Amino acid sequence: MNPSTEIYRLRELMPATGRMLVKISSQPQQAKVLETPFPLPWKSGTRPIYINFDLWQRLSTPQRDLLLLRSVSWVLGIQWFKADWQRGVALAGIVGSLFELSQGDAVGVLVAGGLSAIALRQIWRSNRSAKTEIDADEAAIKVAQRRGYSAVEAAEALLETLESVAKLEGRSNLNFTELIRAQNLRAIANLSPIGVPEQIRRN
Repeated sequence: MNPSTEIYRLRELMPATGRMLVKISSQPQQAKVLETPFPLPWKSGTRPIYINFDLWQRLSTPQRDLLLLRSVSWVLGIQWFKADWQRGVALAGIVGSLFELSQGDAVGVLVAGGLSAIALRQIWRSNRSAKTEIDADEAAIKVAQRRGYSAVEAAEALLETLESVAKLEGRSNLNFTELIRAQNLRAIANLSPIGVPEQIRRN
């Protein structure tokens, strides 16, 4: 497989937002098929995706397509800055800390800083939750439907990808989040009548 040719194909597969923000690079030395670093708030600009093309070429084309679309959907779905109560509390805590610091109030700085830290921790957790992972799968399936796949075909390909990637990376089992994702994908692919409980989707 020629990495340059495949990268061009994958860029054409991505939604327009992905083409603007995501950069795909070859990383032959990594152990993972595809690596997407968690986007941190102070790192703006492009969001990298690294692919080991020696492993990548062992996946079928539908598996590669859905793995890429899923990774793009996940990385674009991570939002540190949007209007909600958690970010409002974090911002208020930071502003409060700066104000108390200017007033020389050590206790006030500790209280405001603690409030900000709690809110930021909640944002971090929500960005790494099972719900975020499931949302990325479902977003990828919607994009795949605009690329000629049916929802069932896309869900089946993504489900197969979970298992294939684990084998290629030398893992004998899926982790807990991957098992939850697999159950949701089975339901979308009409392979199981049982989906993911609403409680997990809300958390």
